Amino acid sequence: MCGIAGFYTSFKKKDSLDILKRMLTRIKHRGPDQSGILLTDDIGLGSVRLSIHDLDNGRMPLANEDDNLWIVFNGEIYNFIELRLDLENKGHIFKTRTDTEVVLHLYEEYGVQSLNKLNGQFAIAIWDREKKELFLARDRVGIRPLFYSNVKNRLVFASEMKALFEYPKLEAKISPQAISQVFTFWAALSPFTVFNDVFEVQPGHYILVNEEGINEVKYWELPLTKTNEYSQLEFNEAVEEFRELFADAIKIRLRADVPVAAYLSGGLDSSITTSFIKEINRDNLQTFSLGFTEQEFDETEYQNEAVAYFKTKHNRVDCTMQDISESISDVIWHLESPILRSSPAPMRLLSELVNKNKIKVVVTGEGADELLGGYNIFKEALIRQFWAKDPKSKYRPLLLKRLYPYMSQVNGSKALSLFYSYKLTQTDSLVYSHLLRWKNTSRIKCYLSDDLKMELSSYDPIKELEGHLAQKFDNIDLLSRAQWLEINLFMSGYLLSSQGDRMAMANSVEGRYPFLDHRIIEFCMALPPQYKIKMLNEKVLLKEMMKGNLPDQIINRPKQAYRAPAISNLDSDYVRKMMSEKQLVSAGIFNSDRVKKLVSKVQLNEAVSEIDKMAFMGILSTQVLDDLFVKKNRKELTDADLVECKLTLLN
Repeated sequence: MCGIAGFYTSFKKKDSLDILKRMLTRIKHRGPDQSGILLTDDIGLGSVRLSIHDLDNGRMPLANEDDNLWIVFNGEIYNFIELRLDLENKGHIFKTRTDTEVVLHLYEEYGVQSLNKLNGQFAIAIWDREKKELFLARDRVGIRPLFYSNVKNRLVFASEMKALFEYPKLEAKISPQAISQVFTFWAALSPFTVFNDVFEVQPGHYILVNEEGINEVKYWELPLTKTNEYSQLEFNEAVEEFRELFADAIKIRLRADVPVAAYLSGGLDSSITTSFIKEINRDNLQTFSLGFTEQEFDETEYQNEAVAYFKTKHNRVDCTMQDISESISDVIWHLESPILRSSPAPMRLLSELVNKNKIKVVVTGEGADELLGGYNIFKEALIRQFWAKDPKSKYRPLLLKRLYPYMSQVNGSKALSLFYSYKLTQTDSLVYSHLLRWKNTSRIKCYLSDDLKMELSSYDPIKELEGHLAQKFDNIDLLSRAQWLEINLFMSGYLLSSQGDRMAMANSVEGRYPFLDHRIIEFCMALPPQYKIKMLNEKVLLKEMMKGNLPDQIINRPKQAYRAPAISNLDSDYVRKMMSEKQLVSAGIFNSDRVKKLVSKVQLNEAVSEIDKMAFMGILSTQVLDDLFVKKNRKELTDADLVECKLTLLN
């Protein structure tokens, strides 16, 4: 795992070297082991490397045999051994044992079609000296980040946006439209980011940059299966085929020249990954888990059961509300986006524990809920659709009690029904499954400043999204539509970034996601809905697969979504400063009077709702983003800070 940066075309070489060093220094947490730079008259390429394969010989930028193609690479290619054998048979000569060099020769052999042969998570930059062409590409679901901007006809790119802002004349300015998107979907709509004129290479896309301009092309997208084209596999056959696919996805994700550990939360998904790893690595597996001093969020009991069953060498860290409050500046510095919940902060603490134990790679269970119906939002949509067929029914909405028993206890059944009846009968809406969530999230926008509200008065991010979905969702069942939205918007845009790549790489730790193997994604998206959710029982395929292979108390435990305590007070000097009237007025994003009332309500704990908590975190994190990136209240880089790089100069 690494961090990459570069630009096309370059400045004078001396200026280019200084710029690239500054860019790489901002992301050196992504690759503390080695650094390298290539400079020509046309291009600057740089890399900071976290060594996983061929620890001593994989420094980048790396060239092919005739020095015509040069690569910097962030990620892992899990099938690189098989790909290398094919390339060697075709006459390619290798200098290292890295997967990076396999990507380079694969591109030399197959061009952009090489992407379809890769099983992995990646951000790629390849420079073709003969064509004077830059190739940028990102993995299928966006596990690894890659951002770019066009500055005075120079394209500049990097693994993180903070590196881009070391490039001359590129200033951070928060986009009002992106703020509206974040306060609706939890993330900006790809390819946009929270900053004006900064874009991400979209998941499943590549970009070619040459003298003719910038051309972005889609090479993969999440498949959708029409209702008459589902897989014809019987349920038990589907279970066995999934088992074979997942076993191989685990096996190839254990390839590394360093130890590979696993996160073990005590839930079904991480227990499944640990179980499959233990079949291969029976004796030496280290596992890591996160606990909370707030009992509402803690899963220690289930973690202890899992550790006792698997007998792993286990490590655990407990997170307090103070840990979350005190880390907010560092968290937002790495996330580069507002957040609506504090969940990323504990994940940073967990990766710090992994790093302290000298582990570079962890396997995690992300993707199972999205692909196999694990989230309540999927079941909620199915209940609402069933209820909508008889909207006056007194009994159908009572099914919601099975999902949210605590809400009915607090608010009563009538209030529960009223809350979930929002646009109940609009079942033909392309985004029916998410209408209620987005409505609730959008309430945060009431705290925006009057000027910003005026600017956004004619902008509706949901309508913008719906404009892209009409043909895509034709004859697609409700669950599959909900999965598409959850995977493309929430998982790719928020989860894999805010709780995945950024919080792990902040501590130089690489996460690997076997459930997001593209073969498993394509297999699951072709399954009938009842193989995923049956009678409101989620992930039925996974549970069937693990019968007899995991204790029943793990398989059938009540699902507990990962959540963390909300920041609910101003006990940190920095939080107080960010939420002060002076700072709010200076940023100009929020109405200080309305925010003041919210802060008072949260501090006094006067019937504070989940929306209030999300609003508080959304406002605070946006204020921090403005402070760090727009106002530049961050550590300035000195010459002594700059990374030491091996430099290659070419004409």
